[in-house]
This record gives sequence, C-alpha cells and structure tokens, in this order.
Amino acid sequence: MLSILSDVIRDYDGFVELRYHAKTFQSLQVAQGRLESSTVRHRNGVGVRVLEGGTWGFASTGECSPSAIRAAVESARLCARASASWRKSGIESLPAVTLARGEFAAPGLDDVLGRSLDEKVQLALEIEARARGASQHVPTATCGYKEIYEEKAIVTTDGAAASFKLVRPEFRISVVAERDGERSSAMESIGVTGGWDCLFRASPEAMADKAVGDAIDLLSAKHPEGGRATVILAPSIVGLMVHEAVGHTVEADFVLAGSVAAGKIGTRVGSDLVTLCDSGRSVYADGAGGTIPVDDEGVPAEETVIIDQGILTSYLHNRETAAHFHVAPTGNARAWEYSDEPLVRMRNTYIRPGEQSLEELIENTEDGYLLDGPRNGQADATGEFMFGVQKATRIQNGKLGDLVQGVTMTGKAFEVLQSVDGVTQEFHWDLGSGHCGKGQPAKVDAGGPYIRCQAVLGGHQS
Repeated sequence: MLSILSDVIRDYDGFVELRYHAKTFQSLQVAQGRLESSTVRHRNGVGVRVLEGGTWGFASTGECSPSAIRAAVESARLCARASASWRKSGIESLPAVTLARGEFAAPGLDDVLGRSLDEKVQLALEIEARARGASQHVPTATCGYKEIYEEKAIVTTDGAAASFKLVRPEFRISVVAERDGERSSAMESIGVTGGWDCLFRASPEAMADKAVGDAIDLLSAKHPEGGRATVILAPSIVGLMVHEAVGHTVEADFVLAGSVAAGKIGTRVGSDLVTLCDSGRSVYADGAGGTIPVDDEGVPAEETVIIDQGILTSYLHNRETAAHFHVAPTGNARAWEYSDEPLVRMRNTYIRPGEQSLEELIENTEDGYLLDGPRNGQADATGEFMFGVQKATRIQNGKLGDLVQGVTMTGKAFEVLQSVDGVTQEFHWDLGSGHCGKGQPAKVDAGGPYIRCQAVLGGHQS
C-alpha cells in the first residue's frame, strides 16, 4: 500500500495526508470449562486529511483503489472548505519536523500469527480449569485471550512515507473465591506489543496461581484505617496514576481546554526523584503495549520527557497543537481505525527508575502500606483521582505485615508526585491490557518503578 499511496499523493499540492490502516481483531473467552465467545473481525481502508483554508477536512474510504482514494481526497477538501469559516483561529502552517520514511516491523509477528485459534482456545481452557481446580474455595474463573494485528502506511505531501506491521496479544485470568459467606476476587492480566515469549514472561500457569492465591488471601484480609498514609506504589499503580491522572492532563488538546497542566511549563510538579516520560519505544523492559515506530501523522515516535526531575518540561503534541505552542510535535497523533481522525494520545507512559531497592524502601518505612494491582478508578482534568486497589499490605517497623482489602487511594497527582521520596531500580510495564478511551480507543501502556509517596486511603475509620 505504501507505493500506491505514494503514487496517488504525487497528484496534489498543499497539505494532504493519506493513511492506510488494516486491523484484524481476535478475541475469545472461557468460563466454567466452556468456550463462551470467539470472534474475529477485520477492518481496512484509507483515512484522508487535507489542510485547506486554515482547517482540516477528513474523509475515509473502505475501498483502497487509487480512484477511491482520490475521491476521498476531494471529499476531505469539500469538508475543509465548508468548515473553514466556522473556525475561530486558523492553522497557518504545520511545524517543520523530520518525518519518517521506510518500512518498520515489530518483533513477534510470525510467533503470534503462526499459532492457530485452536491452540489459543486450548490454552485458555487449561488455565481456566487450573484456576478453578486449585481450591475448593474458587467456584468461578474466567480466562480470555485477545489479539490485534495491524498494518499501516502513512504518506504526506511534505515528506512522510512510512509503513509498519505489529501485533498486540493479551491474556487475562480472573477468579472469584468464597468462604463462610465472604467473597473476594483477583485478576492477573498482561498485554504486549510482541511475541508469545514476551506475552508470557510469567507463565500462564503462574498467572493463574497468583490470581487464585490473592483471591483466597483476601477472604481473610482486614480493612485499612482511612486517612493520609505513607504508601509504596507498585508499578501497576504507578502506571495507572501517571496515565490517568498525569498523562491525560498533559495531552496538549486537553491543556488547551484548561487542564491542570495549563501554564505550568517550567514549574515544579514533582520531587527531584520524578522524571516522567512518554515513548513510542519500549524502554527498560521489552514489549510495552503502546509501542509504535511512527505516529499517524508520520512523525517518529521518540521519547518525550514530560517532567524532568520534578519540573514540567513538555506537553504531548500532534502537529496542530505543536504549531499552536511553537514547539516540535512529539509523535503522539494516533487513530484507532482508518475511519477515525488522529487525536493526541499517549503511547507508553512511565516514571524512570531510580537507585533504591524495594527492600530498602520497605525497611525504611516505619508505618504505611504497599499497594499493588489496580481495580478501577477515575481521574479528571484537575489531576484529582480515586483508584481502587486489589491488594494492599500493611508495613510496620520496616516489615511487611497483614494483607488488607477494600482499599481506595485518592489525591491530586502533582501533590502526590511532589511527595515522592523513594524510587526503585526495579521497573515493570503493567497497563498493556485493555484500552484507553478518549472519544476512540487506543492501545497504551504505563508503568515504572516502585515509588514511595503520600496519599489518602479510603477504608474503615478507627
């Protein structure tokens, strides 16, 4: 498709962007020893944007012939002309940037695509049966596998000509435990950009065993005391916080809408130990679920340092917001399918690791909690958040103690980041399964080291 798009775009002056996007979705779910669902869906087509009269026009076509693409270009031009007079401030020009050229392929394609659906179903059946058979206290388990294979080609009249292929598999096991009228649940999940070995860095059997163990342990867990506490956040919680409560506030379109990060470039928003980044590459560990070589405007997806040693240094940009702020685009324009327009979206968002060990953080914590496993939560444009925690462990006198349940963590993200006084060397990606929503889905990842900070915990008041 790259050559077809390149041939078509030679016919045009001004700014025109052509994006071919093909996606194959595969998903299955097993519960109580049965295959409950199995679906395969394929979508492909070309999305077209033109910049004319200071505004964008967009159109798409599910037919990938040169004539259909040219017709979509004309439709996009008509859209731009019709809407130009309604735009309050026009886009004068897009910032200069070195655009991507060439073909890119992520690892793991043959490894995942070469495995049959029957093999994936059988694995899910075996792991679900293992979880249910591990204890008489586990009556219910579900296991799911999902996979997205995609191909893209992006060309623009100002020089982009890039294509890539990648595959994103993910695996999930959930269990419910019951005993003496008490009920609890636990889940283990992983999603990556890469192959089978990357997906199962921890074996599926180990994932099932951990989910069962956590669910059973939580049956007898106590409830926490509510109030402000010293907490050590596992990479899973760190990832959730930096994505939901920080990352969205620094997406430049949200900044322009008035997020808490507006006007804060150059100001302190975290402790000296906090360096927060967003990258299209998978750093520190392989397989980050939001990995892309090139964004959907043809901009290389390099690392962006958002917070440098506590100082807010950058927002996340597409080419339009970069023009508004007079900076270079950061490679964060992403679209879910060919029929979607690119939006400013995160890729892999993380706090850089530090120099301490988890053991040192625990030993130096007189009173607090170790929090691991995000359940659910919400955050808003002010950076305020509330997250549920699957598993919390009491820390007293530098030692891990009782397990507690029903924990929620709340706070304002920048205040929490300013309280960080410990960051470990250990690093994990931990948000690669599922999707981020912002008008359209996106595959992302987030993670980091263990960090120690201050937050407010919800629980039983003493």
